[in-house]
Amino acid sequence: MKLQSAIPKLPSRDLGITKSFYTEQLNFRQVGGEFPDYLMLIRDGIELHFFLHRQLDVLQNDAMCYIRVSGIEELFDSLKKLPAQFLRQKLGARAWGQKEFSVIDHDHNLLTFGERI
Repeated sequence: MKLQSAIPKLPSRDLGITKSFYTEQLNFRQVGGEFPDYLMLIRDGIELHFFLHRQLDVLQNDAMCYIRVSGIEELFDSLKKLPAQFLRQKLGARAWGQKEFSVIDHDHNLLTFGERI
């Protein structure tokens, strides 16, 4: 027996807006078909799932996902075009030995991208 992967399930008030943001801004693509209350996206083997939560209070949403990457400077440069409200934390070295930056989506789901220094 072996664990193979972990897939975060994040809330979304509107799966169409979520799909547009992740596919157009973050270069994910949809997988697994069309469902009225569930969305599955993938990029470079990283899978994110979203469930419909129309009553989500975004100011109370503290859902997060940490994504390890290689080539973090290149990724950050490719995402600098994001509107300022989505780029939560600029690229920088952290005390725990990671170089990181964070992006937040329309529903306040926080994605932190990190690479070991």
